Amino acid sequence: TFGPVSDEWYANAAGAINWGFPTISDWEIPEIKPYGVCTYEHVVSRIPHEEIVEKAVIVRGLKVTATKIDIPVAFAPAFEGERVRKDDLYLECGGGRTPAVELLISAPYEEVKDGEINVIGPEISDLPKLGIKGPPYRLPLAVIVKVAGVNMQEDFEPIIERQFHYLINYAQGIMHMGQRNIVWIRISKQAVEKGFRFEHIGKILYAKIKQDFSVLVDKCEVNIYTEEEKVREMLELAKKIYEKRDARLAGLTDESVDIYYSCTLCQSFAPTHVCVITPERGGPCGAYSWLDGKACYQLNPAGPNQPIPKGEIIDLKLGQFKEVNEFVKKASRGKVEKVSLYSIITDPMTVCGCMECIAAVSAAVNGIIVVNREFMKETPIGMKFSTLAGMIGGGQVTPGFLGISKYYITSKKFISAEDGFLRLVWIPKILKEELKEKLQKRAEELGEPDFLEKIADETTANTEEELAKWIKKVNHPILKLPPIM
Repeated sequence: TFGPVSDEWYANAAGAINWGFPTISDWEIPEIKPYGVCTYEHVVSRIPHEEIVEKAVIVRGLKVTATKIDIPVAFAPAFEGERVRKDDLYLECGGGRTPAVELLISAPYEEVKDGEINVIGPEISDLPKLGIKGPPYRLPLAVIVKVAGVNMQEDFEPIIERQFHYLINYAQGIMHMGQRNIVWIRISKQAVEKGFRFEHIGKILYAKIKQDFSVLVDKCEVNIYTEEEKVREMLELAKKIYEKRDARLAGLTDESVDIYYSCTLCQSFAPTHVCVITPERGGPCGAYSWLDGKACYQLNPAGPNQPIPKGEIIDLKLGQFKEVNEFVKKASRGKVEKVSLYSIITDPMTVCGCMECIAAVSAAVNGIIVVNREFMKETPIGMKFSTLAGMIGGGQVTPGFLGISKYYITSKKFISAEDGFLRLVWIPKILKEELKEKLQKRAEELGEPDFLEKIADETTANTEEELAKWIKKVNHPILKLPPIM
C-alpha cells in the first residue's frame, strides 16, 4: 500500500496473513510478525519506494534465479578441467605469483545489496594502459562474496565458497585451481578477445549461487579487488575467518565418529583422486573439514561429499578400514585399491594439485620435510614445491610424498604411523612463523618444549648434508627414532 492506511485497510492486512499474503507499506503503521506463514515480517511498514519490490520478494519468500548468464564466453560443465597453457595465457592471478584470496561470508539482509557486482581496481581491459609487462599479465585478486538468507548459517559458508572452483571453471578459457588464499586463476587470450572481464566472474558467481543454493541464499553481492593494498587487507580478514572455521573441530577425533566423508570435487582435474576427510585430517586443500563434508552432504546428498562408514578395522596404526578402501576403489574407478589415512609410506592418500603443503621423506636424515605452496625456493631434497606438485598430483599414489593442509601438520594424526610430528626436520620459515603457536602447543603435548627450535628452515639448512649436520648439532629427537623405511 502507498500513503495513509485506514483502520479497515490495516485489519484487512492482518487478516490476509492467514492466507499467506504479506502486506508492505510505505506508511507508519504497527508491524505484525507472526511465525510460520511467510519468510519474515508479514505487515511491514516504513519501506522506501525504491526498496519496496525487493522487500516484497524477500518477505514473501520468492526465489529469483537467472536462466541465462550474461558473459561473452561459453559456459558449461564441459569446460571444467580445461587447462590454460603458457602460450595461451593472457592473465594470471595467485598461484604464488601474486597475492590472491577468495572468501564467502554471510551477513544481515540490510548489509547485502542483491545483484551488485563491483570491481575495485584495474579491470582486465585496463591492463594494456597500465604500462606493466604483458601478456601474460599478473595481478593480485580478492573475490569476496556476501550472502544473506533466512536459512543461511555460518557452517554453510565454506561449502558454497568451495563451489567457486566448479563455477569459475565452467567458463570457457578460464582455469581455476586451489582455494582460500592459495587460489590460482588463469584467463586465456581467446577469452579476453571475446570480451571477458573480472565483472563476468562476479556474474557467474552471483547467478550460480542464487540458482544452486536458492534454499539458503536470498541475496548475493560480489566484490572483486585487484589493487594490491586492498587485496592484502582482504587477505588478512580472510585468514581470521579461516582460523575461526578451523577451530570448530576442536574436541572432535577420528575415534569419536563412525563416519568419514569423501570429497571428489577435484576429479575434473584428477579423475582418479579421492579425498577421505576425517575430523583430524581435513582435505589437503585446507578448505574442507569433516564438518564441512557433513554439512555439504546434508545440502546435496548426491554431491561430492559422501558418507563413508569406517567399517572393519584392517590396520589401526596405518588408518586402514575395509569400507573406506572399498569406497576409494570404486570412486577412483579401480585406480586406487586402498588408502592409509595416517601413513606417508604405505598406501598414502592421493592429491589433485590443490594441496596447501607437501610432506616428503628425507631418507638421508630419516625425517620428514614440509614445504608450503608460497615457498618458491628449492627444498633440501633438491626439489621446489612446483616440481613436487607435478610429481605427486593428478591422483597418483606416491609413497614417501603426501599432499597435506597446514592444519594437518599440528594434528595428533599427522603421519602418526611413522611418528610424524617428531620426524619434522625442515619447514620454511614463513610457514613456521604462521603455525608457531600451534606447533609449540603440539611440541609441548609430546614433551618436547624446545622442539620448534630444532626444526631447520632455509636459513639453517638447504641441502640434506646441511640438514644432517643441523640435526646432530641440535640433538633432534629423530636421532632416537627407528628408520622410517
